[in-house]
Amino acid sequence: MDSDERKQPVELLRQIGLVAAVAFAIGSVIGSGIFKKPGLMATQLESPLLLLAVWIVAGVMTLFGVLSLAEISGMFPEAGGQYVYFNRSFGDFSGYLYGWAVFVVIQTGSIASIAYVFSDSLGYFFAFPRLGPAWESFALHIPWLGDITPFKFIGLKLCTILLIVFLTVINYLGVRLGSAVQVFFTALKIAAILAIVALAFTVGQGSLAHFTQSAVTFSGGLGPVFLAFIVAMSGAFWAYDGWINVTYLAGEIREPQKNLPRAMFIATATFITVYVLVNLAYFYIIPARDMAGKYLAAQSSGGSYLVATDVASSFLGNWGGALIAVAIMISTFGTVNGTLMMSARVYYAMARERLFFRRLSAVHPRFRTPGPSLVAQCAWTCVLILSGTFDQLTDMLIFVSWIFYAAAALSVIVLRRKLPGVERPYRVWGYPAVPVVFIAFAAVYVVFTLYSDIGNYLSGRAPLINSLFGLFLVALGIPGYLFWKRRKAKEAA
Repeated sequence: MDSDERKQPVELLRQIGLVAAVAFAIGSVIGSGIFKKPGLMATQLESPLLLLAVWIVAGVMTLFGVLSLAEISGMFPEAGGQYVYFNRSFGDFSGYLYGWAVFVVIQTGSIASIAYVFSDSLGYFFAFPRLGPAWESFALHIPWLGDITPFKFIGLKLCTILLIVFLTVINYLGVRLGSAVQVFFTALKIAAILAIVALAFTVGQGSLAHFTQSAVTFSGGLGPVFLAFIVAMSGAFWAYDGWINVTYLAGEIREPQKNLPRAMFIATATFITVYVLVNLAYFYIIPARDMAGKYLAAQSSGGSYLVATDVASSFLGNWGGALIAVAIMISTFGTVNGTLMMSARVYYAMARERLFFRRLSAVHPRFRTPGPSLVAQCAWTCVLILSGTFDQLTDMLIFVSWIFYAAAALSVIVLRRKLPGVERPYRVWGYPAVPVVFIAFAAVYVVFTLYSDIGNYLSGRAPLINSLFGLFLVALGIPGYLFWKRRKAKEAA
C-alpha cells in the first residue's frame, strides 16, 4: 500500500440490506409509546372511536411525511439523512440547527427515555438498590427545568446507563452485528405484540359493545372536541416518532435509491397496522372510560397505569403484568439499539462538513463504524440520564421536531424548483398535494401545541411555555455554528 492510499479517509460501507433497513425503520418507531400513552390519551378524549381516529389520522400524516421524504432520500443517499436534506434545501445553518437539536435533546433524550422505560420494566421483577435519603434528596436547581437529582433512583439510572453502553459497544463493533441485533429484536417485538392482540380477541374477557361506549361530555360545539383531538394526538405522534431515523443510515444501505424508500413504506404500513390492531384489542377488553379512570387514579396515588397490563391480565391473570413487562423490555431494547445506531450518523455527517467536533468525523478502520460519534452520543445520553431531565427536555422539543418535519416536507417543493435536473429514483405520489397537506397539518399541530402550552402556563399548570423554551434550546447552538463556520472559512482560506 503506497502513501497516497494510506492517506485516504476511512469511509462507511454499504452493508445494510432491505430487510435490515425495514427492521431499523420499524424498530425505531415501535418502542414504549403504544404501552405508555393510551391511558393518558383516554383521559383527553374518552371516546374509543375518536381515539382510534387519532391513531389513524396520525398514521396517515406520518405516511404523508414518509412519502415526501422518500423522494429526497433517493436523491441524496448519504449518511445524515434530514441533516443533509436541510443543507441542500435551505443551507448549512438550518442543517446545523437540526443536527444540534438532535444531539442535545431530540435523539439523545429519546434514547434516554426509552432506555429508562426498559429499566423500569426490568424493575417489575426485582427492586433496584437505592441510596439513603440524604443522597437522594441532593439536588441542583436549574432555572426553568427544575431540580437535577443525580443520586435519586441510582440503581434504575445505572441499569439504564449500562444498557446504553452495552448497545453502543455492539454498534461500535460493526454494522452487521448491530443490524443482526435489530432484525432479531424487531421480529421478536412484532411477534410479541401480535400475540397479545390475538389472545385478547380469542381468550380475553372483552366485548364489542365497548367500541360504542363513550364518556365524552364536551360542550360548546366542535371547538373543544377538536382541541382535545389535537392534544390526544401528541401521544400518538410520540408513538409514531422516529419514522425519519432510517434516513440517517442512507450512506450504509445497499442500493439506497431503491431500498431506502421501500424500507420506509413497508415499515410505515407495518407500524400503522400494528398500532390500530393493538388499540382495537385495548378497547375490546377495557372501555375508554375505565382506562381514563384507572389512569387518573394511578396518577393521583403517584403510580403508573398501563392499559396493556389489564389486557394481558384478562387472559393470563396475575401473570399479565409479567408478560407486558417482558414485551416492553423486548420492544424498548430494539428501539434503543436502532435509535442510537442511526442517530450517531447525524453527528458524523456534521463533523464531515466541519460544522461539529472534528473528531466525530472519524470512521473506525476495522469496524467501519463512526466510533467517536457513537461514544460522544453515549456520554451525553448518560449525562441526561443522571440529570433526570430527559423527559422534560424531550417534551419541550416535540414542538421543535414538528417544525423540522414541516421544513423537511417543504424541502421537497424547494428542491423541485432548485434542482429540477437531479435524478429522482422515486417521485412523491400525489405531488404537490401530499407534501402540502403534511405541511399544513404540521403547521396546525404546531400552532395548537403552542396555544395549549401558553394556556397551561397562564393557568399555572406549567412553570414555563415548553414550546418556546424548546426554541430557546435550539438557539443555544447558534454560537457553535458561528465558531465552526468561522474556523471552516479560515481553513479554506
